[in-house]
Amino acid sequence: MRILLVEDDQVLGGAIRDHVAATGHSVDWLTRVDDAEAALDSVGYELVLLDLNLPDGRGLDLLRHLRARGSSVPVIITTAQDQINVRIEGLNAGADDYLVKPFDLSEMSARVAAVARRYSGNPAPLVTVGAAQVNLATKLIMQGEESVTLTQREWAVFERLISRRGSVVSRSELEDSLYEFGAEIESNAVEVYISRLRKKLGRETITTQRGLGYRVDK
Repeated sequence: MRILLVEDDQVLGGAIRDHVAATGHSVDWLTRVDDAEAALDSVGYELVLLDLNLPDGRGLDLLRHLRARGSSVPVIITTAQDQINVRIEGLNAGADDYLVKPFDLSEMSARVAAVARRYSGNPAPLVTVGAAQVNLATKLIMQGEESVTLTQREWAVFERLISRRGSVVSRSELEDSLYEFGAEIESNAVEVYISRLRKKLGRETITTQRGLGYRVDK
C-alpha cells in the first residue's frame, strides 16, 4: 500500500515511517495540514495515518474536508488525546480507527492491515487467487505445498491488484504503490514487477488490459 503519514512529532513520525516501510509499504511523511491536502489531491493513497494537532490546523478539519468531497480513503487517527468525547468526534468525522499515543507499532500495523482489508471488501485475511492461497495479514502465499516468496515491491503491486479484484488497475496507480515522494520512478518498473509476479504465480494470475492496465480476476 501507499500510505500518507501526517505527524509533526519528528521522533514518532520517523519511527512510524520506518516501521511502515519495513513492513513493505510506501509511505509519505508530512507534518502540515496544507501539505497533506495537496498530497491527497494528487496521489491515490490507500490509507492515511492522521495526527489531530498539527502546526497549521486540526487533523479533524482535514478529515472532514476529505469526507465532504466524497473521499473514502481509510483514515486512522493517531493522537495523545484519549478523552471519550475526542474519540467520538473523530469517529463521527469519518475516521475508521483510533490509536492513542503512545501505541505499540506492531498493533498499529495490525490495525492498518485490518482497515485495509475491510475497504477491499474482504475483511478475512485469507483469499484465493488462481491456484494460490494468500494470507494478507502474514503475506504468506501457498501454491499447493509450496510457499511463494515476494519482494516488498512485488507484494506492493500484488496487494493493490488484489484490493481491486475484478477491476482494471492503471499503470500510474501501481506506480503509486511503489514509490514515495522523491523516489525516482523507473519507466518500466510496473512491467518488470508484473512479469516477476507472473513467473512466480502463473501467467494467468494477472490479465493485461492493453492501454488500460492490469487486473486480477475474482
